Amino acid sequence: MEHSQLGRTGLKVSKICLGTMTFGNQSHAILDKAQNEGITFIDTADMYPASGKETIGDTERIIGRWLKGKREEIVLATKFWAPMGSLPWQRGSSRRHIFDAVDASLERLQTDFIDLYQVHFPDYETPIDETIGALDDLVKMGKVRYLGCSNYPSWLLARSIGRSETLNLERFESVQPRYNLLFRQMERELFPLCEHDRIGVIPYNPLAGGLLTGQHERSAPREGSRFALESDQGERYRERYWRDEFHDTVEQIRPIAENEGISMAQLAVAWVLSKPFVTSPIVGATNPAQLDDAIAAAANPISEETVTQLDEITRKYRAGDDER
Repeated sequence: MEHSQLGRTGLKVSKICLGTMTFGNQSHAILDKAQNEGITFIDTADMYPASGKETIGDTERIIGRWLKGKREEIVLATKFWAPMGSLPWQRGSSRRHIFDAVDASLERLQTDFIDLYQVHFPDYETPIDETIGALDDLVKMGKVRYLGCSNYPSWLLARSIGRSETLNLERFESVQPRYNLLFRQMERELFPLCEHDRIGVIPYNPLAGGLLTGQHERSAPREGSRFALESDQGERYRERYWRDEFHDTVEQIRPIAENEGISMAQLAVAWVLSKPFVTSPIVGATNPAQLDDAIAAAANPISEETVTQLDEITRKYRAGDDER
């Protein structure tokens, strides 16, 4: 497994990042498989597995148990922002919540430090200076090594970087955006900003929730998939990707994968990896075998011709819905 430099920092991370939002009964087997294959960059969040308030924090606890004796072999990223209790200060990006959240994550993860600590979503009620000031303090305390954000629009990331530079504080060194063949809007503003300011890009959803695996019939989602969930998460993924035009695009892409002699999942991840601004796409799994396509994609880059074909087929998804 090759490694990439995280933005402008000296930190090297594996070309594939293991996502943990869907962790379940085979979590330790998935972590073992990832490490054995050279995937040493792990991303989680304090709110995971995002299946209800009863399970909040369980994913960090699972990782913490697995990490014993392995901490120096892993680059560990986690996120904060989501409600972690019923009180109004137990959420968001305030100094109070950041200090509470990092200590709780450190305890669940059974570690003394977090390599990459990320704001999960924007908090428009808290001043940027308060958030980055508190995060800067965590770096100075040694609880956190690097800072990142997730789901930030380009204007907010640019504003945050500017305030960090003005105040001489630690800045966001990475961003986690949604990015795949069916969702390319970030190419217009966010990724040029990242290239210009050397911000690492750790995209999630490279398989569009599984639609780009080509395993779903248009008539109904495959049983057990995210699209079939009767929950907020299932509804969110159906709203994002369960559209006739996306099914049409999947069918256009299928012959390309067949000509390459690879799975559609491998093709989709390889396309994301082909982009020079991408540091390490986040790939999740519910069983160890589901990592095979991502591992193969990292080891076998697709040709420039294939990238161009895929770019042309999905070029319309660079625009917003109101522009198509």
